[in-house]
Amino acid sequence: MNNSCLSIVKNINKPDELLVRARIDGDIQKIFPAAKVVADAGTDYKFRASIGKNIVSKAIEKEIESIDYDNFKNSIPFEDKTRHDIYFDVWIKLRELQIKTNE
Repeated sequence: MNNSCLSIVKNINKPDELLVRARIDGDIQKIFPAAKVVADAGTDYKFRASIGKNIVSKAIEKEIESIDYDNFKNSIPFEDKTRHDIYFDVWIKLRELQIKTNE
């Protein structure tokens, strides 16, 4: 998403919930405002929250329905320069992968 980057995986301890993970403080709350976010749990992602699958599904659907741009790179606010620049770096690396795997 252009305002947050999340990793969403199954919660092995709670089958009806997913682990929503983020590296940036506040990214989870942008999509899940009521989430109880845990920081510094000794894992790869600094922030995480266990959220019901139905809540995750509805929130992601809402994000999809609200897409109003036709160019993702241009939709990232320039005011968030760090995010903009890093997303662009990721775009470049994924383009390199596309080229290398389609040679």
